[in-house]
Amino acid sequence: MSQLITYLQAFAELFYPRICLVCNEKLIATEKHLCLTCLLHLPRTNYHEQAENKLEELFYGRVQIHRASAYFEFKKGSSYQKVLHHLKYRGQKDLGEFMGNRFAEEIKQADWIRKADLLCPVPLHPKKERKRGYNQSFHIAKGMAQSLQIPISRQDLIRKKFSSTQTRKARYERWENVSEIFELKNPAVFEGKHVILIDDVVTTGSTLEACAQTILNKCQCQISVLTLAIA
Repeated sequence: MSQLITYLQAFAELFYPRICLVCNEKLIATEKHLCLTCLLHLPRTNYHEQAENKLEELFYGRVQIHRASAYFEFKKGSSYQKVLHHLKYRGQKDLGEFMGNRFAEEIKQADWIRKADLLCPVPLHPKKERKRGYNQSFHIAKGMAQSLQIPISRQDLIRKKFSSTQTRKARYERWENVSEIFELKNPAVFEGKHVILIDDVVTTGSTLEACAQTILNKCQCQISVLTLAIA
């Protein structure tokens, strides 16, 4: 049966070849979403090894963040922009799980990662999640959880107000757009824990700041941040 499936997949690829999202070259059987060359050349930040890195500095004077890291640096027009676009707008939930898993595999030996208790994806408003069909941050967290063996809290932090898109907003406008729109329904789940907030990309940090502050206002815990990309 497995041999038949292999033949069918090979036949299907004659008409619908799997290609790398970055370089558009055909993927070999063992590759998924990105070819090994593009995955190797991903512009990694390695912030998980650097205290007081660029991402952590983003939150200075705004909210107390223990540690923060991003998988790679994102620049507008970069070929790696396609990864985020497909994840966020093309319905590729499995891409989020794949990238989350690869990220986690590379950082799981960091001391502060090993001491984490809970992964918490940044929530979407139910209206937006229904329209998109999924929450990309949850699928990133799901991929991470498979590697890190850390549970996910999905229903405890919620987005209670629908806000307009953050695209093209300045920093203050972004903060205004997300302040007081989150709610922590069950603070006991977070009490005394080291919680890692998960998101796809961070630009000004306003959304993550609002999430972290909502949690810290209700309970005593430690907050860290992991994102796929930093702009």
